[in-house]
Amino acid sequence: MEAQKPNPASKSAATLKPGTNVRGIKNAFLVIIACFVIAVCLFLFVFGHPSHFDVEGFDGASMWFADEAQSKAHPVDLIGTVFKGGIIVPILQTLFLTVIVLSVERAIALKSAKGTGSIAKFVAAVKKCLEKNDIAGAQQLCKKQKGSVAAVVSAALTRYEEMDRNTVLSKEQKIATLQKEVEEATAIEMPSLQQNLPIVATLTTLGTLVGLLGTVLGMIKSFQALSASGAPDSTELSTGISEALVNTAFGIATGAFAVISYNFYTNKIDNLTYAIDEIGFSIVQSFAATH
Repeated sequence: MEAQKPNPASKSAATLKPGTNVRGIKNAFLVIIACFVIAVCLFLFVFGHPSHFDVEGFDGASMWFADEAQSKAHPVDLIGTVFKGGIIVPILQTLFLTVIVLSVERAIALKSAKGTGSIAKFVAAVKKCLEKNDIAGAQQLCKKQKGSVAAVVSAALTRYEEMDRNTVLSKEQKIATLQKEVEEATAIEMPSLQQNLPIVATLTTLGTLVGLLGTVLGMIKSFQALSASGAPDSTELSTGISEALVNTAFGIATGAFAVISYNFYTNKIDNLTYAIDEIGFSIVQSFAATH
């Protein structure tokens, strides 16, 4: 029974796993807060700037703080029309900016996860080294490639060498240990690859729903203007329609961009995962064939 247990040094080495080398934004909440501040500033000082409105008797006061001037304001361009979309607009802008920032962040993170060269060429080169039983050469390829795939392969090759020198475990136990090493190394890398993507996936629906909310609020204002006694208030009617259409546009744009971003990066992660599985299987099979 004693001969079937791994030695303590091997066990301690297995528990000391290095962290992932993939860099990314750890706290997406701070990104959302920053995007909200930027969105509000854009809404108040850019979209709400008096130059985008035609106000009779305008005295130079800010459109946002002069209620009387704001009520008489007529947009003269698309930017002013966006401002007329109402308070839901900065919320939608926050969601849209968040999708953009997290998409750029994922692009940088996945680029670092890919490494310095082609994944397909790296996998093929490692396989050739395994066929020659050149573990040192495969490790050199990992150091040159870097990234998540190389990190998993390097960890598996290190365990490969340990199992090669181990005289205590049986062949089946060595293969099981090697398979476990590949799984553990992959488990370390996967969270960093998928980080922040659940937020992008949430924004695909949230953006559309918030846009729909703004649309409903705008239609309510429009119907209120139509239901007023006497002639309908054309200003209130146009404001309500603007609010409905602007929020609809922002909601659709946010949802569409989030869907595209999520599917694009999910596909990239799947490709990396496939490469890890392929090379991990090759390492295990190579060990089984040569021992």
